[in-house]
Amino acid sequence: MDTDLLFTEITTGSQKLANRVVMAPLTRNRAGAGNVPTDLNALYYGQRATAGLIITEATQISPQGVGYPATPGIHSTEQVLGWKKVTRTVHEKGGRIFLQLWHVGRISHPSLQPEGALPVAPSAIRPAGEAFTYEGLKPFETPRALEIHEIQGVVDQYARAAEHALEAGFDGVEIHAANGYLIDQFLRDGTNRRQDAYGGGLRQRLRFLGEVTEAVTGVLGSGRVGVRISPENTFNDIQDSDPRKTFTAVADLLRPHGLAYLHVVEGDFVTGKTLLDYGEVRRAFGGTFMVNGGYTQERAEAAIRTGAADLVAFGSLYIANPDLVERFRKGAALNAPDPATYYGGDARGYTDYPFLS
Repeated sequence: MDTDLLFTEITTGSQKLANRVVMAPLTRNRAGAGNVPTDLNALYYGQRATAGLIITEATQISPQGVGYPATPGIHSTEQVLGWKKVTRTVHEKGGRIFLQLWHVGRISHPSLQPEGALPVAPSAIRPAGEAFTYEGLKPFETPRALEIHEIQGVVDQYARAAEHALEAGFDGVEIHAANGYLIDQFLRDGTNRRQDAYGGGLRQRLRFLGEVTEAVTGVLGSGRVGVRISPENTFNDIQDSDPRKTFTAVADLLRPHGLAYLHVVEGDFVTGKTLLDYGEVRRAFGGTFMVNGGYTQERAEAAIRTGAADLVAFGSLYIANPDLVERFRKGAALNAPDPATYYGGDARGYTDYPFLS
């Protein structure tokens, strides 16, 4: 039956997942002092352990990668210990969990950077909009373009973060190459105006992602690594003159790596429109394909039935429904999420959504 499709097992990379329902990465701004995960975070993820796979909220790979208040990191001993609480709780409940590796690039502010430094980016292009800081919203500043000799150091930050994720007990990691953050900034010609080995043409713009992927798979093995992209998304003032060409090339670049999955955010957060044929991206990648973009249970089942996807990631539904898999399985009513409690705060709107009785 079609209604059973979401609940079938799947082996992807080195992971055997109990079902095809994935908890999408969701920034919630509830890390503790020092960007350290807390017992509250462990409870939150543990409540959602029946997902086939949990992908954590975006997690900074270094102090330079920080772009928002109260978001967790994976670059200090205390952060690794905090994440160990999370992975232990999820594993005790039979779940699987990947850590999303994140460097925000230009989407930061000097007040969030070590010693008040400028954020870094492929090119010194100031994004439109405002940064979220501990003092409230502040206009973005023009970032500093990374010198070519510095780029390997950023690649090394990803490798060290992967080592720390392994130490923290994660089953794998997801490389965040979406939503206008650093890797996405390298991929798009609207933000990458370099004229060197990392820009100037499509092959050069893809180089940074290729090197990060090689570094991270070198630590964990390719079967424990996924990549997230968002070809049409203009969030964080990101754009590309030919996203179809760019992201088909991205999928083709990643194909030989034998990754656990490619996670594709469909459409544009800003306009709400979806124009690309993501089947073309899927064919270019050739491996396990995860889709994300306001899916309902019915749309998810259809995507799997037609072969458009192997896994479906759910965001806001997982905020409000820790037992989403069980609710889908029983056709039960869903809790409605409260947007006022999405970002920051305490247990309210975080760990207090009701389960089915």
